[in-house]
Amino acid sequence: MRPQLTSPHAHSSSVSTSSDRRLSALVRHLAAEDQSSSAMDAHNNSISASPASAHANSVFAHVVRAPEDPILGVTVAYNKDPSPLKLNLGVGAYRTEEGKPLVLNVVRKAEQLLVNDMSRVKEYLPIVGLADFNKLSAKLILGADSPAIQENRITTVQCLSGTGSLRVGGEFLARHYHERTIYIPLPTWGNHTKVFTLAGLTVKSYRYYDPATRGLNFQGLLEDLSSAPAGAIVLLHACAHNPTGVDPTLEQWEQIRQLVRSRGLLPFFDSAYQGFASGSLDGDAQSVRRFAADGGECLIAQSYAKNMGLYGERVGALSIVCKNADVASKVESQLKLVIRPMYSNPPIHGASIVATILKDRDLFNEWTVELKAMADRIISMRHQLFESLRAKGTPGDWSHIIKQIGMFTFTGLNSEQVAFMTKEYHIYMTSDGRISMAGLSSRTVPHLTEAIHAAVTRAA
Repeated sequence: MRPQLTSPHAHSSSVSTSSDRRLSALVRHLAAEDQSSSAMDAHNNSISASPASAHANSVFAHVVRAPEDPILGVTVAYNKDPSPLKLNLGVGAYRTEEGKPLVLNVVRKAEQLLVNDMSRVKEYLPIVGLADFNKLSAKLILGADSPAIQENRITTVQCLSGTGSLRVGGEFLARHYHERTIYIPLPTWGNHTKVFTLAGLTVKSYRYYDPATRGLNFQGLLEDLSSAPAGAIVLLHACAHNPTGVDPTLEQWEQIRQLVRSRGLLPFFDSAYQGFASGSLDGDAQSVRRFAADGGECLIAQSYAKNMGLYGERVGALSIVCKNADVASKVESQLKLVIRPMYSNPPIHGASIVATILKDRDLFNEWTVELKAMADRIISMRHQLFESLRAKGTPGDWSHIIKQIGMFTFTGLNSEQVAFMTKEYHIYMTSDGRISMAGLSSRTVPHLTEAIHAAVTRAA
């Protein structure tokens, strides 16, 4: 039925005709919408009636479920275990004596200063990141008196923690370095191979760990690097080698440096634990500083995840030491071209925390105290576990536990022993027997000792 207009006033015939046309058009439009809606309902009903066919037609139907990350998967399995005795020794993060995550007091102070600074804004950082952060990060790893810093032949860019720093460095090398093969230690952090392969480099390994001595295979290291092609890239852990906890001595570092330079190899340092290994920021940086001081070139990836406890803030830096200031400037211009299409520019908050602490003498000193306390607790856990195993009479020489350094210990346990400890004692670690000493406490050392003893004697 067509709607009618009524009015107490008289209208001309032309106005009435115009109004009628508009109303007629409206009625037709509404009727058409009703028909379209009914058709859509019928279509939707037909789809919902056959959800299986819709699923089968997914463009991602061919995608297979990927396995859990071998390291992060340990925590996934741990979280599913309802046992009150469960112990997670796979996580690469510091824990207190009570087994709780730790936010450093100095970090909380720095954050409060940032919150109270009303001049701070949330604008984008430059592609290379926060200028103060970059300058102070280079100074922290190389030392204030570094010739590379004084001669302006180093470029530093803020990246997404250590992983991002390695990836940016890897992609830069794949684009601009004449040799695209990188040698990494065997074993090494599980992510190294994936990061460098996806960056466009060919990954090979050099001998590093000796299972027989549970120490450094120094002779194998020298032989493999001596046979590497001239110009090859060599990944070196600055300190606290992950996963073994085995580091070269300063004398061995000097031999490595001489070999690397004589063969024209390009060192790429991964510095994830500066200050966290020994408790000394300067001590843990000695390997890097030797290479940076000899006039040669090198790359350095830094992370503040461990030593400032800024895991989730993803704060890191990539520094490239060059022959001169002009080359450093050109290198930085190309690093921008790597970063821009990758993540455009880095986040501001975590880098601001680090810069606030590093440029304030009081905060810096407070940080070094807290940092040493974390390192000392890990060293204490090493001694407690070693003494506990010795007191238990567990077969084998466990002195490697106190000889190794840093967050991790390569126990020497095999995958079967690890699986047994997980099943019978609810202790979680990576299948290669690597344990995080930061995950231990005085309360849990006896439980771990019982498990290791049972696993070793069971095999015997």
